[in-house]
Amino acid sequence: MCGITGFLQRQPKLPSADHAMVLKRMTDRLAHRGPDADGHYRGASDIVGLGHRRLSIIDLTPTGAQPMQTSDGRFVLCYNGEIYNYQELRDVLLAAGEAFCGTSDTEVLLKACARWGVPATLPKLNGMFALALWDARESKLWLARDRFGEKPLYYAWHGGVLLFGSELKALQQHPAFERVISREALALFMRFNYIPAPHCIFDNAWKLPAGHYLELAPGVPPGAPQPYWKLNDLTSGRQLIGLSAEDPALIKMLDSQLKLAIKRRMVADVPLGAFLSGGVDSSTVVALMQAQSSRPIKTFTIGFWETNYNEAEDASRVARHLGTEHHEFYVSSRECLDVIANLPQLYDEPFADSSQIPTTLVSQFTRRHVTVALSGDAGDEFWGGYNRYVWVNRLWPKLQRLPLGMRRRVAGVIQHRSPAEWDRLIGLANYMVPNRLRVRGGGEKLHKLAAAMEASTVDDLYGSFVSQWQRPSEVLLDSAEPNYLEPHIASVPNKLHYVERMMYVDILTYMTDDILCKVDRASMSVGLEARVPFLDNDLVSLAWSLPIDIRINRGVGKWPLRQVLQQYVPAELFERPKTGFGIPIGDWMRGPLREWTEDMLSESRLRMDGYFRPEVVRRQWAEHLSGRFNRQHSLWGVLMFQAWNSTWSP
Repeated sequence: MCGITGFLQRQPKLPSADHAMVLKRMTDRLAHRGPDADGHYRGASDIVGLGHRRLSIIDLTPTGAQPMQTSDGRFVLCYNGEIYNYQELRDVLLAAGEAFCGTSDTEVLLKACARWGVPATLPKLNGMFALALWDARESKLWLARDRFGEKPLYYAWHGGVLLFGSELKALQQHPAFERVISREALALFMRFNYIPAPHCIFDNAWKLPAGHYLELAPGVPPGAPQPYWKLNDLTSGRQLIGLSAEDPALIKMLDSQLKLAIKRRMVADVPLGAFLSGGVDSSTVVALMQAQSSRPIKTFTIGFWETNYNEAEDASRVARHLGTEHHEFYVSSRECLDVIANLPQLYDEPFADSSQIPTTLVSQFTRRHVTVALSGDAGDEFWGGYNRYVWVNRLWPKLQRLPLGMRRRVAGVIQHRSPAEWDRLIGLANYMVPNRLRVRGGGEKLHKLAAAMEASTVDDLYGSFVSQWQRPSEVLLDSAEPNYLEPHIASVPNKLHYVERMMYVDILTYMTDDILCKVDRASMSVGLEARVPFLDNDLVSLAWSLPIDIRINRGVGKWPLRQVLQQYVPAELFERPKTGFGIPIGDWMRGPLREWTEDMLSESRLRMDGYFRPEVVRRQWAEHLSGRFNRQHSLWGVLMFQAWNSTWSP
């Protein structure tokens, strides 16, 4: 795992010595991603520069160093990631007459691209990667990113110079980079609390979309990225497996495929472990790691003193049952708050998924013990784990039977009372029923139900679920929101079940640009490589070959995964209501974060910065302080932009 950066230009803009200095400065800004070594390559006449920071994982010797060149000097590779099937590709290349100097996956990737070409090589890869390949003979630069976007890759076109890098902070070190905020990207950020690819917070800068590549020539503006793989490849002509949810053959098949995906990600020449929350996904990963290991697996979790957010006890019970070498670290609210000041630098762009805070803390803790950690991320998107999937699967058929006008009238009645008022009424009712039937957080759930009742289609419902601000133009000045979500929804194959439609769009958007972005930045900020078994090519194909009523069975999401896990861990240790990796950010905004929040959201500051409508933000802040509404999600986006903007504004 590493950090990459570089530039491409027709004519040198600076003296040669200055180009060397700039390239080193760009590379040094990624030292956290690769603390072990650095490397640089500058082509003839400084037309191209490639910089690399190395986190040594496989082949720790100099034969794995980058940038790596072919023996004839034609191709130069700068690459970030891991190719999990590199041994199989190496065997194919050996049979074709290739010879190898070392044992790294980098050398395999370089020789594969040199022999087969970049477009033909990319579909063969099972792994996570962002790469830059320079072809000195053709004066051509290739950029590419893995299928699901586990590894980031930014590029920009400023002043006739093409800049690229794992993080924006590297690009900003080049004198050609122009920092002009994109109003379109800001509008998308306010809707989603993240900026989706290909958009970037700066004008004339982009994220390379997952599963795409770019072919670039010196001095020529970048064209449209080309896909080498599409999610629709999994759904077009798919053959559904004709097995029932209870069929032992299905569980055996999934168990075998999970083990293979995890085994591929356990290959490392450095200490390795796993994140463990005690939920289905992380427990499954750890259980199958331990089943394939002759020694106790190192597992890591963080705990919170706030009991409603603490999963450490659940994780500890799973770890004891499996016999792992378990490490847990309880963090205080003070430690969480201290992380907030570093978030703008860590993420480069505004990013407002508040679980970024515990993810950063668990990464810091884990890095004290290991260099590689397996994660349970992406299980929800492929196996139907999010509450909204299960909820819509139960509710949507019933809602459709009611006239839309009637549904909207009922929604109006619900919305007439605030969530806090409903919580008080539900709290009174809870005294009259057994504990197992009591409802918690009922006011928020009722308001979500009201939003569902107002939707005319399941696509409208999905848009409502994922929007933090339903209409960003209401809070933004000079808003110019591009039509982002509708084309993704329109790309969903018609034959998919309506819950699969939601999963499909989540994979294209939320999973890549929120979940995987969060994990990459948090882990790599401390030089920790996070690997995601649920994104294994073969495992993903298996998931999409199962009908939705197997993945969500009897009103329970991730049904097949649960059946596999029960072979290793008693169900009572992991069967509980799903909770996110959250923190009480809304309560902190009223408490220890109140002074900071008030400063960031002050009317004078908002007017001076000129991005938000102060009256709208101040109204939401007052509603949040009153306790009648929980505005943490919409306000956290404003706060994260304000904090980010204050770190780089001249």
